[in-house]
Amino acid sequence: MRLRSLQIILWVAATAAVLAFAAVRWWPATDDTQAAASVFTPAFALADSEGRIRTTDEFRGKFLLVFFGFTSCPDVCPTTLSEVAQVMDDLGSDAGSVQPVFISIDPERDRRLGLADYTKAFHPAILGLAGSEAETQAAAASFKIFYEREADTASQDGYTMAHSPGLYLIGPDGAWLRQFTYGTPAAEILSDLQSRL
Repeated sequence: MRLRSLQIILWVAATAAVLAFAAVRWWPATDDTQAAASVFTPAFALADSEGRIRTTDEFRGKFLLVFFGFTSCPDVCPTTLSEVAQVMDDLGSDAGSVQPVFISIDPERDRRLGLADYTKAFHPAILGLAGSEAETQAAAASFKIFYEREADTASQDGYTMAHSPGLYLIGPDGAWLRQFTYGTPAAEILSDLQSRL
């Protein structure tokens, strides 16, 4: 009987030790280390329609709504830019605290087609940027987004662009705050921004 009791005590102690080790080893971090690891500061240095290089640093103190796309996009880009335009209108007097930015992933064609006219057609506050291919790749890598050219015989130029469709919110300190997935309603984006202003 004593031996059986001792075996049970040892089994319970061994189980407790294994559980304690597992909790320490695999339990999610509860300090700010994990949160800090997920925060990053994306950056761009790209030309506007007048050839002036615009950078993320110049917008410190403002929230940025950043979207990567192209002017020949049939659906995702115009839909997202329409949502951004609605947000800017609905922000009213707080609109000056937010800078919407459209970064071209097809800079050569978009410059030729009139990037500034395209963005202004949605809202005058939307800043269109188009750099060199290397500058565009650097900005995309910094924001951790995907884009590539794809053959498309239905397109006038014989190609289209595939790309990540998210809208990215960057804080006044330059840190990434969140991604709005494609199709997020303007009201939801507006509510999120208003809660931060």
